[in-house]
Amino acid sequence: MIRVRLLQRLEKAWQAFKDSYDGLSERELLEPGVTKAWSVRDIIAHVTTWEEEALKHLPVILEGRRPPRYSVTYGGIDAFNARIAAQKAELPLPEVLRQQDATHRRVIEMVERVPEDQLSAETRFRRRLRLDTYGHYPGHAKAIRRWREQRAVEQGPH
Repeated sequence: MIRVRLLQRLEKAWQAFKDSYDGLSERELLEPGVTKAWSVRDIIAHVTTWEEEALKHLPVILEGRRPPRYSVTYGGIDAFNARIAAQKAELPLPEVLRQQDATHRRVIEMVERVPEDQLSAETRFRRRLRLDTYGHYPGHAKAIRRWREQRAVEQGPH
């Protein structure tokens, strides 16, 4: 039952994230300024990066080990985000969307396979999953919705 509820929670947050940019044109998806200089495309790539981090580090947690600390390895999370954003900056939108779908599918598959005792609210596994996925999506969805509302006001009625 815990797994079913967790998958539902994950899906609800994921769908809200995707809904936040649903219907935007390619030009709009590439327009900077949604979150500082980031476009929606950049945010999608960022969210995918954190799902990739979950896929990389959750197995380490399951083995009872600790993933590397971002402060030590990268100089902090902000430095890590900037580094990965720069690496992904030239990816074309179709590739960003392909990576997003493939990575998210792998996250779901992992949650479907992991021992259920790892899915309770208290485990290190569950905490890392939340931070990298369903706890991460809402802030970006909110930023995209706020940007869309601001653009609508600035553009006025058609």
